[in-house]
Amino acid sequence: MADHMVDEEKGESHPSSPSSTNRFNQFNDRVNSIRVLESRGIERVPESERIQITPAGYMQMTLLWFSTNMTANNIAVGMLGPQHYSLGFTDSALCATFGALLGSAGAAYMSTFGPASGNRTMVVARYFMGYYPSKICCLLNIVIMLGYGMIDCLVGGQVLSAVGNGRVSIVGGTIIVAVITCVVVVFGMSVFQKYERWAWAPQLVAMFVLVGSAGPQFDTSITSRGDSRTIAGNRLSFFSLCLSSAVSWAPAAADFYVYYPPSIYKWATFLMTLTGMGLALVFANLVGIGLGSGAFSNNSWAKAYATSSGALILAGYEGLGGFGRFLGIIVSLGLIANNIPGTYSATLGFQIMGRYLARLPRWFLSCVGVIIYTVCALAGRNHLYDVFENFLALMGYWVTIYLIIALEEQCIFRRTRGFDWEAWADPTKLPLGLAALVAFLVGWAGAILSMCQIWYVGPIAQLVGDAGTDLGIWVGVGWAMIVYPPLRFLELKMFSR
Repeated sequence: MADHMVDEEKGESHPSSPSSTNRFNQFNDRVNSIRVLESRGIERVPESERIQITPAGYMQMTLLWFSTNMTANNIAVGMLGPQHYSLGFTDSALCATFGALLGSAGAAYMSTFGPASGNRTMVVARYFMGYYPSKICCLLNIVIMLGYGMIDCLVGGQVLSAVGNGRVSIVGGTIIVAVITCVVVVFGMSVFQKYERWAWAPQLVAMFVLVGSAGPQFDTSITSRGDSRTIAGNRLSFFSLCLSSAVSWAPAAADFYVYYPPSIYKWATFLMTLTGMGLALVFANLVGIGLGSGAFSNNSWAKAYATSSGALILAGYEGLGGFGRFLGIIVSLGLIANNIPGTYSATLGFQIMGRYLARLPRWFLSCVGVIIYTVCALAGRNHLYDVFENFLALMGYWVTIYLIIALEEQCIFRRTRGFDWEAWADPTKLPLGLAALVAFLVGWAGAILSMCQIWYVGPIAQLVGDAGTDLGIWVGVGWAMIVYPPLRFLELKMFSR
């Protein structure tokens, strides 16, 4: 290992143990000696090591999120509007647009803590949830980021398989996406930021060609099906799903800005993040809605959709011959840009979970994370839409509950006290977290009673629509928002932290 390590429980560094002379640590030292490899883990980035902000630095914020979300998995999310929720083109488009923008705003809010603190997002969570309760959020963030990795690899594998007419299996395509992701993530922030700076360009070209090729087949005349209560419920469910897809980046949003100086304007960080993420998600979702609508009247598209979402994307390039297949490869490899940030954040999450994991190098944990979600993708490749609908919605529940606690803590209780960002690893200087934990659990209880999933429909969710409506986000956030302030006042009065 390095000569010194951070003790997460005491918040201090100490000499590494004699075991640091073993072969693994010697190999780790060689890896960390690579100039472009980021050796830093979850340690706070001191201001002396921050970069100088330039107009290009602001633009990099936008391009990072634009590249990350201009991808096929977000096209697949859009397909669910007309195909799964039986919504018309207009209803689907409106729900996707405003859901994506609202979710992006939540992620943009959390991103502002990166330059301000120099701490990773789930380290910042300690200031809202407490040192130990925040580990619950960290564990859930690992699940959400590895889950995204699974979905990205799977959709990428589907597209590559469709391009190769089966010559490349879904398994083979999934592994290709995973391996390339692993290579970039192992090197860390420097290579990662350079990759995301340009990854959007071929994706945008491929998307525009897709719109030009498939656009005439989009059926903008389809209308929502069902009675008024069912349509209203489906609108809210799809809106919540699109919101969840975007806001799921909130637990990672600050990770990529820790090398920016604290002098950067918070409104600029918020605006650049919102612009990049919002534009990409809205555009990708709308393309998916168009493809999903066209599958009702185009038999070849319907057959492709029955195979996979990746096959439907490729069907949109029908008539372009070999060029269309080439663009299909570009779209599938574009998922790597979405996969890299999530894998990077999950790796940091492993280190935050405890002192022993914190001693493992970031590059090693990156490989572990890729292996985990690749295996999961291969095992669940026949159930993609169940994964989309259930996974994204469930993650949206806890992220939005966490966000409302963070917002109330900052606006109500930290307006004058501020944050001691250097105390990031000292439990005695951080909130106890009892109020946040109770509010978090109460919010989850509300979400469970209000969720509408294939495997469970809560009693509150059953009150709206024939098959129920997913109200989990809204009830969960409402309950947590009401419970947290009085509990936090009591906690401060009793423990003064």
